[in-house]
Amino acid sequence: MQQKSKFDANSLIGFVLMGAILMYFMYIQEPPVEEQQNISNTEQVEKPAVTETENFQPEVVIDSTKLDESKKLKYGEFYYSASLESANDDATTILDNGLLKLTFSNKGGQIVEAQLKEYLTSSKEDLYLINKDNGSFGIEFSTQNNRVFNTKDLYFSPTLTNDGDNQILSLRAKVSESQYLEYVYTLKADDYMLDFSIRTVGLENIIDANKSVAINWKLNANRTEKSFKNENMYTTLDYEYEGGKTDYLSAGGTSDEVESDVSWIAFKQQFFSMVLLPQTNFETAELSSKTHDEFTDEVNHVQNNFTKTFEAKIPLKVVNGSVNYDMNMYIGPNQYKILNSYKKNLDELIPLGWGIFGWVNRFFVIPIFNWLEGFGLSYGVIILIITLIVKLILSPVTYKNFLSSAKMRVIKPEVDALNEKNKDADATKKQQATMELYKKVGVNPMAGCLPALLQMPILFAMFRFFPSAIELRQESFLWADDLSSFDSIMQLPFYIPFYGDHISLFTLLMAVALMVYTMMSGAGANQPTQPGMPNMKYMMYLMPVMMVFWFNSYASGLSYYYFLSNFISIIQIFIIKTYIIDEDKIHLQMQENKKKPVKKKSKWSQKMSDMMADAQKQQASSKKK
Repeated sequence: MQQKSKFDANSLIGFVLMGAILMYFMYIQEPPVEEQQNISNTEQVEKPAVTETENFQPEVVIDSTKLDESKKLKYGEFYYSASLESANDDATTILDNGLLKLTFSNKGGQIVEAQLKEYLTSSKEDLYLINKDNGSFGIEFSTQNNRVFNTKDLYFSPTLTNDGDNQILSLRAKVSESQYLEYVYTLKADDYMLDFSIRTVGLENIIDANKSVAINWKLNANRTEKSFKNENMYTTLDYEYEGGKTDYLSAGGTSDEVESDVSWIAFKQQFFSMVLLPQTNFETAELSSKTHDEFTDEVNHVQNNFTKTFEAKIPLKVVNGSVNYDMNMYIGPNQYKILNSYKKNLDELIPLGWGIFGWVNRFFVIPIFNWLEGFGLSYGVIILIITLIVKLILSPVTYKNFLSSAKMRVIKPEVDALNEKNKDADATKKQQATMELYKKVGVNPMAGCLPALLQMPILFAMFRFFPSAIELRQESFLWADDLSSFDSIMQLPFYIPFYGDHISLFTLLMAVALMVYTMMSGAGANQPTQPGMPNMKYMMYLMPVMMVFWFNSYASGLSYYYFLSNFISIIQIFIIKTYIIDEDKIHLQMQENKKKPVKKKSKWSQKMSDMMADAQKQQASSKKK
């Protein structure tokens, strides 16, 4: 008989006990929570450390289709040029002729570095007119689908060829292989002047001819000289317009101008310039200049790297849907013989002075300077020889001037006695009596003015010539290391307003020589003092002190010239006074002149006497009333 199975309670209890024992065993084998954390931290330490230069993020798969769409959206019709291998922000092409080294970027097709290889900055570094993004050149235009582009943002494809000694660089912003906007630069051997062309090919249906097409040219002028004040003064935006007129924007503050019929535009620094010269004059040009302060931080005297910011916006004509301009671009020194050789009136960039002052520099000072330069002499010696030549030419004028001063000194006691006698008379009567005395003794009080006026053109011509002569730049003489800038024998630990933070020895010598010359010549001492007018004697003695402040930061070559001029004048006066002019003889001659009959007055003298008499009568009449 088969036995029935039944529930075994003992077996169930056994299984439960076995499970409890197993769970307890697992519990006692598990480490505490602190140990688990330490294990976790240990595992993290043993993993390789992630550095800043390593990227452990999952690789992002770039969708080339999206990139192409982004480029098409950004560059529009010029997407083709942006998709070429040459579309590289860092890609450049260099033209170098030994004088100029020009670096052109594929981005914008513009010059990103312009180095003048024969010159250095005042700190003896390579001299760049363009570098470190301080300038930009681009053409802004609109397309027929209302997009606005600037070529400085487009990519260009370069092609460099040689035609003899000429280096020719073509840069094209392409819509297709047969449609493009092109810049062509041609750099010749041993020349600072480039040929530069702008043209469009096959863009008639792309560029909107009804909207503005214009060159936008901008430059932050690099500081290259020792004296910021002097350099900034001569850094200006110059231009020629309306058939040969030349002008410049204000050298201080911010200045704007719109001119028509413009034949060239120059971003001019003290000794170097960038000039754009179209073959056909620009119809108009919007010009702007902004002056920078000497210090970006006045408290700590942190120097500014730029002197001025120049901008020019030049509209271009679109003819039959195309732009076609042939131009030249000058990038070089402001040297008279170089600029004058181009016969484009570029020598006007050198501030030689207007009118007669400019003529003296062009036809007298510069030819003599260039002639002496050919002998290989030191520039300090050249300045000395020029000074001697000038003083020799003016020696007759100097003699006449001193003779007039001697006559005024001799007659001064009689003039003082006459004024004392007429001390109660009105000023007109006293002046009339003095003039009568001058006439009797044969003295012309204005005789000393003409010689002084004859010297003025040379005096002011030299004032213009020396600070702008690039030949003197970084040329040393005695203690001056740069005759085109200030000489310094001591650097002050503080800054004096209107003077500076240094002491110029040539300026001090010039002031001392001027003071001695003033004392020896008696300039101003013999001039009668008029009521309400400053005493000329004290004004003349104050002038040397003022010159110390004015010339302390000027070109040391100029202070050196004025020192030599005054020193030679002192020697001339000593010789004239000691060996040529005898004031006792002059006095005797004056006394003899008194005995002679008075000559009949000229019409002009009679008219002046009548006017003085009428003034005297009117004054007397007003007193009675």
